[in-house]
Amino acid sequence: MIRKVEVQEAVGMRLAHDITKIVPGGFKGPVFRRGHIIREEDIPELLQVGKEHLFVLQLEPGEVHEEEAAVRIARAIGGRGLASTAPKEGRVDLKTQYRGLLKINVTLLEQLNSREDIIISTVHTNTLYDAGTTVAATRIIPLFITDLRLQEVEALTEAHGKVLQLLPIPARKIGIVITGSEVYKGRIEDRFGEIVQKKVEELGSTVLRRVLVPDDVDAIASAIASLKAERCDVIVACGGMSVDPDDVTREGIARTGATIVRYGAPVLPGSMFLYALLDGVAILGAPACVLHDPTTTFDLMLPRVLLGERLTSADIGKLGHGGLCLHCPECIFPVCPFGKE
Repeated sequence: MIRKVEVQEAVGMRLAHDITKIVPGGFKGPVFRRGHIIREEDIPELLQVGKEHLFVLQLEPGEVHEEEAAVRIARAIGGRGLASTAPKEGRVDLKTQYRGLLKINVTLLEQLNSREDIIISTVHTNTLYDAGTTVAATRIIPLFITDLRLQEVEALTEAHGKVLQLLPIPARKIGIVITGSEVYKGRIEDRFGEIVQKKVEELGSTVLRRVLVPDDVDAIASAIASLKAERCDVIVACGGMSVDPDDVTREGIARTGATIVRYGAPVLPGSMFLYALLDGVAILGAPACVLHDPTTTFDLMLPRVLLGERLTSADIGKLGHGGLCLHCPECIFPVCPFGKE
């Protein structure tokens, strides 16, 4: 309940609004913020800024102040790898505790945000973030809310899980097959392997071996089978993914007996991406644009594959919403719209 009281009677009560102080030519801003509990020593300052009466917040049984409410919501929605900040001006942030891939239950997030007076703002799901990054924030709109409303939020997350969790990327063993007769025969120098290996190592994984093969179906299939026998967790096939008649990498992958889950992704750059599974081992067909574009479909899919996700064709199809790279003068991925569903 909000009521008007004389300053001298407000000790121990919470301010229902900010109190602004103005020093001509020097300062303008809040000297006391809403939610502040009035103390005896605050009275002279309040009188000095012309406040003989205040609007104060007096909570009734079953009512919860905005800061406590934000703390409880953050605790309810934040899962593994996320830590809550102290409340400030009614808001609590969730920050990453280590580097990892952020997973958001978007359906549950939308369900919670459909409730009046409660807001939860997040970044995008399936995005890689470093430690210490703010990835969500929450607060309530009014100064207080009923405990019953908060219990509803807590019950939903107990029933359906946390809204956000941060998954660390495990270290995997990677094999790379570089296709192309022009590379195999030494006409041009391989650049694919170096670029892909750097991307893999930046995510904490290790390349066991890089194999050069010509544009030959059997040679490609044999190289993949060899790397699988060496217990590679993921195999990356570089090049030969276009519709050119000499590009037979897709056929070589199929020759191994692998199931090609999806060939082609609604992402630019990186539309000629392939994802296949061979007895549980993921095979990624890296499109040629990996050679010249800093971020492609390969960068969107690699962290998820390293996590052990079994992707479906529909998963890859969802990338069309946000799948257009704008080729900014300075690439700031992943803090940009690219690849955000």
